[in-house]
Amino acid sequence: MKKETKSLVFYIAMPLIVGALSALFTMGAMKDFALINKPPLSPPAWLFPVVWTILYVLMGIASYLVSKEKNSDLALLFYTVQLFFNFLWSIIFFNFQNYLFAFVWLVALWILILVTTVLFWRLNKTAGLLMIPYLLWVTFAGYLNFAIYLLN
Repeated sequence: MKKETKSLVFYIAMPLIVGALSALFTMGAMKDFALINKPPLSPPAWLFPVVWTILYVLMGIASYLVSKEKNSDLALLFYTVQLFFNFLWSIIFFNFQNYLFAFVWLVALWILILVTTVLFWRLNKTAGLLMIPYLLWVTFAGYLNFAIYLLN
């Protein structure tokens, strides 16, 4: 396998692994989640892993593109921090069922994603564009999270 292909696979694998670990750690809480009150526009449960897989692949491609640019350290640092926040949000929300704190955490995550997206955009326009669906989905997740807090 060529060096560039290995690098691309690595960058795509990182968010997928983070997502898989998060799903593994929260799997036991899904029964409880199925029983809580949910707001209008709540997607069916099967849609979440599909969307997240697509978003993680897009994020991985974006981070790969940025990694090839000069002066990408700050952008990749923010990317890594937001990925860590992403990982912990699921545990706070599903396992601890602390919906208000999870919402506050999600707002911080959203800000980190926005900063990451801007930094990516400055280095590589395509990478910045690839982050926009993630930012939009987390915005929607914010609506769901806050509404779940209010309803439960």
